[in-house]
Amino acid sequence: MTLTIGGDMPVHRLGFGAMRLTGGPERSTGIEIARRAVELGVTFIDTADSYDLGDNEALLAEALHPYPEDLVIATKGGQVNLGRDWIPLGRPEYLRQQAELSLRRLRVEWIDLYQLHRIDPTVPLADQLGALRILMEEGKVRHIGLSEVSVGQLDAAAAIAPIASVQNRYSVADRASEDVLDYCERHGIAFIPWLPVARTTTQADDPLATVAARHGCTRTQVALSWLLHRSAVIVPIPGTSARAHLEENVAAAQLSLSADDMELLSTIASG
Repeated sequence: MTLTIGGDMPVHRLGFGAMRLTGGPERSTGIEIARRAVELGVTFIDTADSYDLGDNEALLAEALHPYPEDLVIATKGGQVNLGRDWIPLGRPEYLRQQAELSLRRLRVEWIDLYQLHRIDPTVPLADQLGALRILMEEGKVRHIGLSEVSVGQLDAAAAIAPIASVQNRYSVADRASEDVLDYCERHGIAFIPWLPVARTTTQADDPLATVAARHGCTRTQVALSWLLHRSAVIVPIPGTSARAHLEENVAAAQLSLSADDMELLSTIASG
């Protein structure tokens, strides 16, 4: 299962979210997990400048640089984490500064996919997207993406700069972004769900457990496989700091769900 992001970046559709590689596990463990993900065939890794003040990006470079030719690394800018609070910060000068720092930490000449982590409501959208478009025109950013946006915001952004991806929260149990996914399908935009395995009931007869029992796999694998079956533009990015969990997640790409499975799982949906 592959998807070509932006028309020129083919990736395997089961990606990896790197957020949990820093800030908790030993650094050697984070490096081991990043390398194992690539060994298992992952070709799309998602990070952000705000994950542990940029150390997440630095760890990926330490683990994987020089990068395999087929590896696409996406990062994000435009949001800061001050303790418990996440604050959008979309001033053009800040976005440029953060992109330059990401280039340095990742040890790359350009960022494959640079995503606006959040739209800053205090800064005109044209200024935020304009800054990213200039970076793209300068060759420092290959493609632009957005995170946590509505259809209206996505449509407005697309009028300012080409949008290659959208990263919204979405899972079998959380489909509030269904309309955004539909928009992405119509326009050939990659849809990268974060929190792709939302919590559901743990009862033995819930749909995830029922389908998992049919296939002899885990509930998490069913949830990830559902995303891959739901749309050809979806690239889930489950994250973990455990090798066994990583291997379980990647194996979900081999799971084939039937029409009956998909119909049963659709009963989980929330708006």
